[in-house]
Amino acid sequence: MSKAPIEPQDYLYGVKVVQIEDLRVARGLTRRPASACKHKKLVYDHNERRVWCSDCEAEVEAFDAFLGLVEVFSAGMNNLARRRSELDEAEKFQIRSRAAKVMDDAWRSTKLAPLCPHCNTAILPEDVAGGVAKTSKALVSAARKRQGQKKPI
Repeated sequence: MSKAPIEPQDYLYGVKVVQIEDLRVARGLTRRPASACKHKKLVYDHNERRVWCSDCEAEVEAFDAFLGLVEVFSAGMNNLARRRSELDEAEKFQIRSRAAKVMDDAWRSTKLAPLCPHCNTAILPEDVAGGVAKTSKALVSAARKRQGQKKPI
């Protein structure tokens, strides 16, 4: 046990707790940052022909109300455009996946080998094990378009 003296506690008036909020209020600061109402809950009164916010009960100018509607609809349109681009990307990936799956199934066959759709020669796994020659997809599609050649099925 230590020989340090015991300091008596003053419990007669309760525990002394320092409230930091009191210091903030004394300095003019609040717990939450001061923010103006964003007027998210608008009420359109047809009889009085006015627009007001049900949160702060302040009258809202027509332009500000219209701007709020435009922001909501433009955010929705941006969301739809983003989802459309994601779907397009997923469809392109699915096409590649299906083509790879078809080639893989053809190569797994023990008796048959897939044929080149243009020259009808067999493509064996050994032919592409060391890598394959590549060309631009844009050049190939442009050449097919010029020749009027249909895509292989």
